[in-house]
Amino acid sequence: MSMMERAQGLADEMSRLRREIHQHPELGFQEVKTAALVADTLREIGGISIRTQVGKTGVVGDLGTGDGPTIGIRADMDALPILEATGLAYGSQTAGTMHACGHDAHTAILLGVAHLLKQEFASGKLKGNVRFLFQPAEEVGGDGVSGAPEMIKDGAMQGIDHVIALHVASDLPLGQIMLPRGPITAASDGFKGWVRAAGGHGAYPHGGGDPVAMTASVIQALNAIVSRKINPMKPAVCSIGMLQGGAAFNVIPHEILIGGTLRSFDPEVRDQLFEEVERAFALATALGGSYELELKRGYPAGINDATVTQWMDDVASEFLGADVIDRHTVGMGGEDFAYMQQIAPGSMMMLGAAVGDMSRPHHTPVFDIDERSMPIGAAILAETVRRYLTK
Repeated sequence: MSMMERAQGLADEMSRLRREIHQHPELGFQEVKTAALVADTLREIGGISIRTQVGKTGVVGDLGTGDGPTIGIRADMDALPILEATGLAYGSQTAGTMHACGHDAHTAILLGVAHLLKQEFASGKLKGNVRFLFQPAEEVGGDGVSGAPEMIKDGAMQGIDHVIALHVASDLPLGQIMLPRGPITAASDGFKGWVRAAGGHGAYPHGGGDPVAMTASVIQALNAIVSRKINPMKPAVCSIGMLQGGAAFNVIPHEILIGGTLRSFDPEVRDQLFEEVERAFALATALGGSYELELKRGYPAGINDATVTQWMDDVASEFLGADVIDRHTVGMGGEDFAYMQQIAPGSMMMLGAAVGDMSRPHHTPVFDIDERSMPIGAAILAETVRRYLTK
């Protein structure tokens, strides 16, 4: 029986696990019930050494012969602060919190992989080790700390030679895969800046400085960074997502807040974006005002290792056909799996999971996936590991 056939045999179990997790979503570093479910399931599978509270609320499971290479497989477990509006029978039972990015599916898929690989090791045909990395808090970032660095700090990546992962994609048709070599996710940084001046009465604008007018120039400069300052052959994003200031229509405020996000793949472009944002805000000083700027480095860019990606590509091509794999498209979203890819050569694939023709975008109240994608993902991950560890 092929790995895909065996994974299909676990479809109901993975669906059950995913729905249990979906009904009880937990935010980053609060995944107590989810972690307990993961640990209990690994114990039921048997033969897996389990560590809990890794990276605060993460779970690590080790399976193998003790000698030979070690490959890690990562799944994130946290939910988002979003009120669910899917109408699913197994919808969130926690008001204001939902699995709106598919981490419930990732966790269920990796538990399915654990079932499959336990059977492989029992056959005696594998030599080496696999480490199951159930990670908390992928969605925590920006001003906070996410789960991958915390797991790394607690030793979860020690001894791992290669690492793989997947992410469901609600905008990619079922049965298709996105698996580029090189960048797969972008460095995700942010900025918050305050443009300040004296302000004053709206009827007498000549009596004091106007941070609103200064902000208009700053915004123009920010919006011109990518089109006029960055090499057009190197992707970058500078998007303003926050603009706050003023309390009355006839009062010129003394302060305007501007916040935004920066995305890039190239480390030099990442540094240049920070420099150009600083220059844009410095216009406030040239116009007679002042500014304060906070620049926050978030997740690094996720880079798919060519060798590991080829392993996954070979398996996916055999199972699904080479023509359904997109090897070129990348996204500007951020993913803290990138931290693990900095420790060991690794690769992440995007797994097609669209629900028919319906639009179910990530990070929205109506997000959902086609659960038929889960056995596909489990089979590709498990078979990749099987071939890696075959004697």
